[in-house]
Amino acid sequence: MAVARRVATSVGGTNLADLLERILDKGIVIAGDIRINLVDVELLTIQIRLVICSVDKAKEMGMDWWVNNPALCSSAKAAQALPEAAEKIESRLARIETLLAGQR
Repeated sequence: MAVARRVATSVGGTNLADLLERILDKGIVIAGDIRINLVDVELLTIQIRLVICSVDKAKEMGMDWWVNNPALCSSAKAAQALPEAAEKIESRLARIETLLAGQR
């Protein structure tokens, strides 16, 4: 007696949104090196590392360089401005104290 077997095939593919969600969730690393040699003398080496992932995944991996970058984060701008403001206040206070000491 012969048993008929059916082969299951996947007709539906993965759409772009599912693929993008999977890549951002798991992350992907693309690495490459470019080397320029002239007569067996290495003139230039460029190492390219590209990481594509979600912000949450990047933070999980310890990559959060944008948090302290003043060009990308307003709180980083404020944090950078604080030492400058404190320095101005201290120099102004020193001038006032000098003037007050001179009046005594």
